[in-house]
Amino acid sequence: MDIASFRDFWELVTDVWEHGVYGADIVHVLAALFIILVALLFRNMFTRYAMGALQRAANRTHTELDNALLDAVRGPLRFLPVLLGIFFATSVLKVDEQVADFLYNINRSLVVFTLFWTFHQLTGPVGALLQRSRGFLTQPMVDWMVKIGRILLILVGAATILELWGIAVGPIIAGLGLFGVAVALGAQDLFKNLIAGLFVIGERRFQVGDWVSVDGVVEGIAMEIGFRTTTVRRFDRAPVYVPNSRLADNAVINFSRMSHRRISWMLGVEYRTTLEQLKQIRDGIENYILDNDEFAQPTEVPTFVRIDSFNNSSIDIMLYCFTNTTVWGDWLEIKERLAYKIKEIVEDAGAGFAFPSRSLYLESLPDAPEVFPLSPAQQPGPATAD
Repeated sequence: MDIASFRDFWELVTDVWEHGVYGADIVHVLAALFIILVALLFRNMFTRYAMGALQRAANRTHTELDNALLDAVRGPLRFLPVLLGIFFATSVLKVDEQVADFLYNINRSLVVFTLFWTFHQLTGPVGALLQRSRGFLTQPMVDWMVKIGRILLILVGAATILELWGIAVGPIIAGLGLFGVAVALGAQDLFKNLIAGLFVIGERRFQVGDWVSVDGVVEGIAMEIGFRTTTVRRFDRAPVYVPNSRLADNAVINFSRMSHRRISWMLGVEYRTTLEQLKQIRDGIENYILDNDEFAQPTEVPTFVRIDSFNNSSIDIMLYCFTNTTVWGDWLEIKERLAYKIKEIVEDAGAGFAFPSRSLYLESLPDAPEVFPLSPAQQPGPATAD
């Protein structure tokens, strides 16, 4: 190797050192990497100390809103030191104008991303704050507003970043509009379910956690009201995904909004029951219901204990009343105690419950089978003694 070759090699090394990465010298590149490394280390310290102090301050308050806000912005706050590190790292780089514009757009895009990320995370606490206005907004309505708000923030944030890079959003939206018309023609059921879901939420037919019965479809607990379907979990724990259009077109019974639970029985006693026994049975059942706090009073709901009809094999007593509780298990216990009491009242009256029976009356027997005469040898004779 001669001196000229070594000189050429040294000039190459010098050129790479001074213009190694897009015109930036290696020193500034190493400085930028060092700044980013320091920012990453500072992020851990910031998370440990600053976020810890904010969390302790939030725990000392009497409201949960500040805790929810802090949890929502935890991610963007942790990214903030990294964002600052990238900004300062790109600032120390000495690059040409084209690369500088590229790095500038990266910083602007990261700032826009962080802002819209923060807004996206804040929709959760805002939704929780809106839930306090239960007289106007229901839980499903708040959930839908939060979902729509997050989707809009994502779309606006993406459009803003595209505009920063010189990509026109208007033609894209126009193209998507034409594409949307074509999609809408083939997705009529989707939009039908979406509109039906809006009507279900707006009419407040039921909320998440309500016990509902959709006529001819499903009965269970409403778990989630989505854009297209509503999830109803049956009592065997199996989830059923019901299209919102079925909820809008079919009758929906909301058992969770009952004020009372009904008991409707038809009690049949025997026909041999006397008039006094019937009155004793009827009055005993009625007094038990009226004197029991577990049953609603006639001033609130219809309550009847009446001799109703003469059935084929029984005298029927109609029992129609309501319990104050709407809890299914408690209602079953009350109904059981009522059955015990009715059995006791009927037995104390000396009467009995009727059961299906049928009487058969015969005026004469049908023709009996013919009796064949016995032969003389087979006929019994007088007994003789030896």
